[in-house]
Amino acid sequence: MLSFEFQIKALKRNEIIDITSQVENIVENSKVRDGIAIVYVPHTTAGVTINENADPSVKRDFLTKMNHMIPEVDDYEHFEGNSDSHVKTILTNPSQTFIVENGRLKLGTWQGIYFCEYDGPRTRKVWVKLLEG
Repeated sequence: MLSFEFQIKALKRNEIIDITSQVENIVENSKVRDGIAIVYVPHTTAGVTINENADPSVKRDFLTKMNHMIPEVDDYEHFEGNSDSHVKTILTNPSQTFIVENGRLKLGTWQGIYFCEYDGPRTRKVWVKLLEG
């Protein structure tokens, strides 16, 4: 097992950041030929997801819909003022698992890996665990 960490700097309160190339670089430089890659975000107000990375409007549409469904101000009880961020994180999850085959991430044609910031601006950690097998 190999463990890696990199940082993401979000500049907005809600932001979707493509981290596909960072994860691909880790996998390709690791020399792991076949196995799985787990991408984990150790934060309660940020997540990681997979979606289309060819059209940038997908990120905008995603955030627009999330903010519409889960507004920043609502009848929340959490005292820190970021309840919407926690709810959004529950919907996108803190981790995703990927197949590694022939030393590369096995993603669909249009798929990318997105870090989802819901309580920025902040600097965040992304952990990647590679399991060979």
